[in-house]
Amino acid sequence: MYSPPTDPADQQRMRRAFAQSAETLGATVTGPEVWGWHGRTLSARAQYPDQRACWLRLQSALEDKAAGKIWEGNREAAALFDGYIRKPLLYGTTQSSSDGYAYRAELHQYIAEPIASSSPVLRTDLDPPPEWWDSLRTDLEHVNGVSTDRVAVRQEWVDRTVPRFLDMPGPRITAWATAHGDLHTANLTSATPYLLDWEGFGLAPTGYDVAMLLAYSLLAPTFANRVRDTFPVLKAEFGRVAQIIVIAELLQSASRGDHPELVPALRALAAELA
Repeated sequence: MYSPPTDPADQQRMRRAFAQSAETLGATVTGPEVWGWHGRTLSARAQYPDQRACWLRLQSALEDKAAGKIWEGNREAAALFDGYIRKPLLYGTTQSSSDGYAYRAELHQYIAEPIASSSPVLRTDLDPPPEWWDSLRTDLEHVNGVSTDRVAVRQEWVDRTVPRFLDMPGPRITAWATAHGDLHTANLTSATPYLLDWEGFGLAPTGYDVAMLLAYSLLAPTFANRVRDTFPVLKAEFGRVAQIIVIAELLQSASRGDHPELVPALRALAAELA
């Protein structure tokens, strides 16, 4: 899933654009390449002129698709959240196009501490200290209170998708809050934690982020129980609705080949919530 594009020509295209973006931004690449989901992004550690360690990230899309929520997400998140919560600062961006493709490169603050897990699905239990949970709870509360016109989850999608994958009506969303939009342990660092990868943030059902964190952690029961204990919203009706929506989302993703090992646990949780 997190791998280079399957077409070698696409790999070379991305590498050329990455090198050009580094030159434009005045950054020197110093680390190995890291590919994102299905090769849609390419990143590496870099050095900025004033000796700051950075993370250079390039995303690519067909030129006529280079717009919208995902394309603008990290830039818009920086305007709202940099300096207020624990996330990498955005130092600069550049955009270019070539041969029918558009590219956006972002130069972020480099975070030295490792991510909490290498995969969104947590397979081995973690036991972060209370300070880690306190920091995460404080930052998510701040995120929830920020106003945005971006939308991460739409009622129309819920109405279509929940019946398809859970054989129940789509629940009505009655409470909304701004959410990170992709909260799991591969987007959290292990010590602070910093919250990474903000491209999908926007309005979502209240409790959506922690429902996502819980769902991705179902194979690690100690951590999953700590999520439940730390975020009481999961025990409320708002949290039940958020969990049903997240389960449908991850089942849809699994139907496309992503994390099929999580399906039995997702269905078991759905049965508890029904």
